[in-house]
Amino acid sequence: MRSVGYARTGEIETLELFSAVEPQEPGEGEVRIRIHRSGVNPTDWKSRRGALHIPIPQGGYQVPHHDGAGVVDKLGKGVKSLVKGQRVWVWQAAYRRLGGTSQDYVVISASRVEPLPDGVSFDTGACLGIPFMTAHRALTVSEGGPAQLSRGALVGYKVLVAGGAGAVGNAAIQLARWAGATVVATVSGPEKEKLARAAGADHVINYKTQDVAAEVRTIASDGVDIIVEVSAVVNAGLDAKVIKPNGVIAIYANDGGNDLHIPVRETMTSNARYQFILIYTVTEAAKVQAAKAIGHALQDGAVAVGDERGVPVHHYRLNQTRQAHAALEKGGIVGRVVIDLTQD
Repeated sequence: MRSVGYARTGEIETLELFSAVEPQEPGEGEVRIRIHRSGVNPTDWKSRRGALHIPIPQGGYQVPHHDGAGVVDKLGKGVKSLVKGQRVWVWQAAYRRLGGTSQDYVVISASRVEPLPDGVSFDTGACLGIPFMTAHRALTVSEGGPAQLSRGALVGYKVLVAGGAGAVGNAAIQLARWAGATVVATVSGPEKEKLARAAGADHVINYKTQDVAAEVRTIASDGVDIIVEVSAVVNAGLDAKVIKPNGVIAIYANDGGNDLHIPVRETMTSNARYQFILIYTVTEAAKVQAAKAIGHALQDGAVAVGDERGVPVHHYRLNQTRQAHAALEKGGIVGRVVIDLTQD
């Protein structure tokens, strides 16, 4: 069995390819998955550099990547929800665990494995976990709103997605549209506008050339119910101008800076709420609800990755994991980075 991992946190050179490793046996409540695709997220290179990391034991190594997709290879005792040979997707494989998805086989709790419907690509399956679950959380924290998305659950809602061409932004657009919301997305240029529209955004605003607040108020005169926010520091003033009374500003990243200054009076007047989101520390119940909702959206054909959904997919082989991390760490890449473990 092949795996990529690192024995110590640090720069990209710490990633090594191991090829003489025996696959683990699944324990009670666990399954072994033959990984076909391993999804790479920014959090993976940040963890490699030391963020949110557990100690690596002497002689051991951390296998990175939380997201993946493949086929059930072996069932542990007591697992009834899955069958051998079933196509599945995996979420949060490497959080406080040494065994992520950048390996041929991963052993993981069956509770973090979801069916991948026939006809849905392994690429899509490997790109669901972190971005789509983060987006689901952002769309389900509004006062009086649904705790779990379903088809039509957000009918009548207006959602503003900041950075509609990003991974979470794209996921939020797809899920919000499936749930029936009117979606407004902001982007930085024409190419990213195409991506946001491919994802399903009803309205796209170029924040570099247009007055975003005025445009949003033209679309939603009383404001938007939910803002899915990637850059709260930069957009705090804008968000206060366009949030609807009792709306929620859901912050999932700190693009543009870390020190947030909130316009207090404006935000008080609208009774708006700020909700910060880090998917790893969200309650287990909320994560399970997100995974189940994403599964329903997959069955409906409502979510996917690829150019046709505004998510270009960039493929690397397992022995190119360093290059995959470098592409994300350098920044500027549009779309998703995926390791194809079937190519080597």
